[in-house]
Amino acid sequence: METIRLGGLELRFKQTGEGTGGALDLFEMTVLPNARMPVPHYHESWEETILGLSGTTSWKVAGRDVELPAGESLFIPRGVVHGFRNDTQEAATCLCILTPGVLGPGYFRELAALVAGGAPDPARMREVMLRHGLVPAPAG
Repeated sequence: METIRLGGLELRFKQTGEGTGGALDLFEMTVLPNARMPVPHYHESWEETILGLSGTTSWKVAGRDVELPAGESLFIPRGVVHGFRNDTQEAATCLCILTPGVLGPGYFRELAALVAGGAPDPARMREVMLRHGLVPAPAG
């Protein structure tokens, strides 16, 4: 199974829209200590459900802070700005389910390649995000 590393994030796809007839994307994500999502964003074409498997991640969803420990879940509707981080000293793992399955691992591979070279160009990151259906949240 392929592991995609994106800064302090590790993703392992279990199912893709390609293999599920577009029904869902399913991946396991490990967030290393003190890591965060590179850019808060929203998506217009899919919902996201997160299930905490181990450790605790901290999410900001529609401006609200939400702690997600193991065994708890979080639903993020289309169009809702969200981001996450791991403020703890232990890795946290969650299962991410995107419905329908229209994102796939290609987006994460592209972003990982940008981040691997050091500080990525914000304009290039934005272009990759928008091309894959993620809309970066306005700063502030």
